[in-house]
Parts: sequence; C-alpha cells; structure tokens
Amino acid sequence: MKKIFVINGAPKFAHSGGEFNKTLLGWTVDYFKNSGEYEVKFTDINDKYDLNEEVEKFVWADVIIYHTPIWWFQIPFGFKEYFDNVLTEGHQKGIYFSDGRRSANPTRNYGTGGSLHGRKYMVTTTWNAPVEAFTLEGEFFRQHSVDDGVMFGFHQMNQFIGLSRLESFHFYDVMKNPQIEHSKEIYLKHLDKIAPSL
Repeated sequence: MKKIFVINGAPKFAHSGGEFNKTLLGWTVDYFKNSGEYEVKFTDINDKYDLNEEVEKFVWADVIIYHTPIWWFQIPFGFKEYFDNVLTEGHQKGIYFSDGRRSANPTRNYGTGGSLHGRKYMVTTTWNAPVEAFTLEGEFFRQHSVDDGVMFGFHQMNQFIGLSRLESFHFYDVMKNPQIEHSKEIYLKHLDKIAPSL
C-alpha cells in the first residue's frame, strides 16, 4: 500500500484565510483515503507540529503532496519556516545525509546527498494572477511557466533531498475569479492522471 503525506502550506495571515488551500488538503486526503489503496498522513502548518514527527512523515512517505499559495512570488513565510526547521532537523535522520560532495573532489556532485531517492512529490500552487500572465507575450511573467520561474528553487530543494518530481498543478485567478466546483473537477482529474505513476 502506497503511503501519501499531504501538507497544507497556507498560513492564515492578513486578508488571507487560507481557505482554498485548506479545501485542497481535504480534497486530496479524501481522494486517496477513499480509494482504499493508500495510507495517508497530513500536516496543516497552522496547527502545532513536532519537528521529529514531521521528519518521520517525510521518511515514511512514498509520495509527498504540497499545497501552497504564492505570496509576493514566493511560498509564504510560514511554509518556508516549516521547511527550514523540518529539513534541518532531518539532517542525517533520513531526509538528507550531506550536500553530496566529497573532499577528494569538492567541486562535483553538489545536491546529491539526499536520502529520499525512489520517492516522489507533487506541488499545487494557488495564484491571484490569471494564467494569461504566464502564457501571453508582453504579460508579467514573460512567458515563463510557474515551474520554470517562481517555483524553480522549490523544485531544486526537493531534488536536493532526493525526491523525483510529479507533474505540478496550478490554480490561477483564485481571488477575482474563483471557480470552486470546476477547480475540484479538474484537480481530481489530475490526481486520476498521476495516480498510476505513484
């Protein structure tokens, strides 16, 4: 039975209540639990968490699914704090052993010291920006995709600890043009698409 760890990385802050990402967490947990083919654990970063327990969840999981809003073109500070603390705690405890380099040849193999090889991850992001801001010439993101632009460092972080990337899923224009039922429908289809490769 495959083991799925789902993380809601949307803090409640200022005018953002984080409700959509909390809803995504529920959709994801229900999808995998209801199939009867997966064990599921989850974390909501708004709840108190224990660093050692979070490390154990990373080490336990076959697949990690992250849900995050994008604030000011980065993941939110509370989610970044979670990674800074949990991944650091996971040093030589099953998340990563080193940066991968050896003293005999210190300029090579950086980023190969992760301990989670053979495991996978997926990320969803939620945006105020419309999809056209990424795809149309002359628009804000200059035709750079979410994954190759804003989320590049996030993907490298996961590669550093040994995880392999599954196809991401991005929700656009969620503040001015939310379409909850349509979003749910297309997201669950995405999960159907990736499930055979988990």
